[in-house]
Amino acid sequence: MTDSGGLAASSPQVVEPSTIDVDREVGMTLTWADGHTVALGLVELRVNCPCAGCHELRRAGQPVWPRPGSPEPLRILDARLVGAFGIGFDWNDGHSTGIYGWDALRRSTA
Repeated sequence: MTDSGGLAASSPQVVEPSTIDVDREVGMTLTWADGHTVALGLVELRVNCPCAGCHELRRAGQPVWPRPGSPEPLRILDARLVGAFGIGFDWNDGHSTGIYGWDALRRSTA
């Protein structure tokens, strides 16, 4: 996974995972039909949020998470499919704008 916002959807050839397992207190595991599996922890997902605001924080050398006043521990409150190209999360720190694209998640090296 990159720290430059590289989790955004970017390819028209996106293939959805066949299995999406979200554990609100641990992270997410994705498995594709060919057996490729990616497991990502909560902090890795939150720190690499692909939204424009988080991208700008990283570009400015500021932390995406934790921020002053961030709740501990980090948790996912809700997860939602975004079209056929990705997944979004509502975090317990109030953040909810990142869309994690399937193609970028598949390329991540967690």
